[in-house]
Amino acid sequence: MHVNLLPAAALAGTYVGLGRGEYPTIEGFEYREELTFADVGKPFLQYVQRTWSADGERPMHTESGYLRIGEGGHIEMTIAQPMGQTESCEGTLTVEDGVLTLTLNAKVTNTTTAKVVHATKRTYHLVGDQLATTFDMEAVGEEMGRHLTSTLKRVATR
Repeated sequence: MHVNLLPAAALAGTYVGLGRGEYPTIEGFEYREELTFADVGKPFLQYVQRTWSADGERPMHTESGYLRIGEGGHIEMTIAQPMGQTESCEGTLTVEDGVLTLTLNAKVTNTTTAKVVHATKRTYHLVGDQLATTFDMEAVGEEMGRHLTSTLKRVATR
């Protein structure tokens, strides 16, 4: 693993589990999730997230990107989504009492045909092999609010 990534080394792996989605403009739903942070031998981690319907039968969402670590716990992450959004995220990585926490705020760029998302906030809390995530967004005329929450378990190290 590249020396720049050592503060986030514990994050590398593949996680699976269940999540819940909500937003003022939609009906609540549950889903299955697979999320991977992979060491690719460079000074960044590759990120891939995929979700399916709760029964596992129907693909729902996918996104991919890269996470870089700067000095003093500063994090940068770029994420592309096939529905026309890209996120330029910046935030912090902290480790306190055995909990690794990433907190990322993003500016979002939308293609002309995408639903308009103005900003997002992501959190990742890793305790041992358990990864808890949240995703908040400001979109389609709504204020920043919770959209996704998931609880995942590491199934492989990368």
